[in-house]
Amino acid sequence: MKNIATFAAGCFWGVEEIIKKIPGVLDTTVGYTGGTVKDPTYEMVKKGDTGHAEAIRIVFDPKKISYEELLVYFFRLHDPTTPNRQQGDVGTQYRSVIFYHDEEQKKSAVAVMTEVEKSGFWKGKIVTEVVPAGIFYDAEEYHQDYLKKNPGGYNCHYLR
Repeated sequence: MKNIATFAAGCFWGVEEIIKKIPGVLDTTVGYTGGTVKDPTYEMVKKGDTGHAEAIRIVFDPKKISYEELLVYFFRLHDPTTPNRQQGDVGTQYRSVIFYHDEEQKKSAVAVMTEVEKSGFWKGKIVTEVVPAGIFYDAEEYHQDYLKKNPGGYNCHYLR
């Protein structure tokens, strides 16, 4: 799937707020993926025992932004050195993951992650997982575009 990217980088509200503003991003959906429970809900996922991560599915125009450029944003908008945590959000549902949709995305993810680690931009070791994309479950409607609907709502993400 050349024009879909799926990332997990902590609370999906803040990730979506940044990603949807990037030129070339056509659509974003927040949801749950990477777990073992069918049809998970927020109430289930927030407990941290479903295996799912809060994630974002991104539809993008590859003529305007490349997958590799999206990966650079991914590594700038969260701390990929903290396992199962983004600031005050703690649990496996907040882990850092790149869910690749084909082998080309996998290679790109590993290459960009290697470059970011070599750059010294982050002082610790990057703990981001690179795993095959599985079933993506859309989060409840009230989570979609949450910060647009709730200006000033909780957000721990920003571009570094």
